[in-house]
Amino acid sequence: MLENHPQQEATTFTSKLYAALRKSPKRIVFADGEDIRVINVAARMVAMQISVPILIGNREKIYAMAQEASISMVFISVIEPAKSSDLKLFCDRIKKVSRFQNRVLNDPEELMSRPHNYAAMMVQYGHADGMIAGNASLPSSVFRATMTMMKPLPHVPKIFGAMILVAPHLPNFGHEGILFLADCGVIPEPTVEELAAIAVETGKLAYYFLDRKPRVAMLSHSTNGSAPTHSAKKMAAAKELARMKARDAGLELTIDGEVQADVAIDPSAAELKQPNTAPKNAADVLVFPNLDAGNISLKLLQHVGGAQNYGQLIMGLARPAAQVPRTVTEETLLGTAAIVGNEAIKFNQLFNQPH
Repeated sequence: MLENHPQQEATTFTSKLYAALRKSPKRIVFADGEDIRVINVAARMVAMQISVPILIGNREKIYAMAQEASISMVFISVIEPAKSSDLKLFCDRIKKVSRFQNRVLNDPEELMSRPHNYAAMMVQYGHADGMIAGNASLPSSVFRATMTMMKPLPHVPKIFGAMILVAPHLPNFGHEGILFLADCGVIPEPTVEELAAIAVETGKLAYYFLDRKPRVAMLSHSTNGSAPTHSAKKMAAAKELARMKARDAGLELTIDGEVQADVAIDPSAAELKQPNTAPKNAADVLVFPNLDAGNISLKLLQHVGGAQNYGQLIMGLARPAAQVPRTVTEETLLGTAAIVGNEAIKFNQLFNQPH
């Protein structure tokens, strides 16, 4: 069953993204291009003048699907990796990387002809600005390609996933009806160091999309030592390390923890359970202690709370990329592509590197 969320709920959030992209359109490559949802979203992006979409897949099949659905393919590029003029260039590059890593490639052409690998290589070497994949493939395929073909950020110990949820109809849903959740899809049991990196990197993401100092909450079943378990102590330690990393980097982030979910998102609960602390707005970023907690919370917010989701954004890479679920709707695809495009616009600010 496809995700089903009201389209109008995300208008305020996405309208700002679309406005930025109309001023600076980006090349977004869809690795799973043989999908009518992708084709329709690509056409919408062209009509909105926010992107130059690139679809990876069989050209004849994609054009036939578009024709059957009466979708214009004007200004939409379609690339078949095995027939691409850049295939040899990408093969040469992967050979050089493999030699540097002391790996032996048996068939570079076969490797680079795989859609996810080719798309990731396009982004890594500037042939595209961002990548979307997963709508017709397993998450493992997407993560394997991005981890292999894209350069990691040296200060992030392990890649992770971040989701952006919008639900202005729900009470205490962030300070402005927007929540950033991490990690909801990659690391089963993150270490203290990994949790600290997740908090700082997702906080940076929230800072640039909210245009203000965000509040990050390290979630637990405990608030400030109320339950001195190993998990609670781990989140408290991660908070301290994250604060140090943020301070050393000169980042404007408020990082609290360990705190229970109600303390993080409900100011009245926070006032009752933390009577000696100054009043705070609801948290903008929720960092979960493990993958189970993150993924379960995400699904409940989507399918029970009706939150509109975007992502997941693959964090910890040197280029923007996102892995979407196979149940993804067109609205989620469009919004996620807009987020990836905006990441590319602000790339030098987010990662201190040129576009």
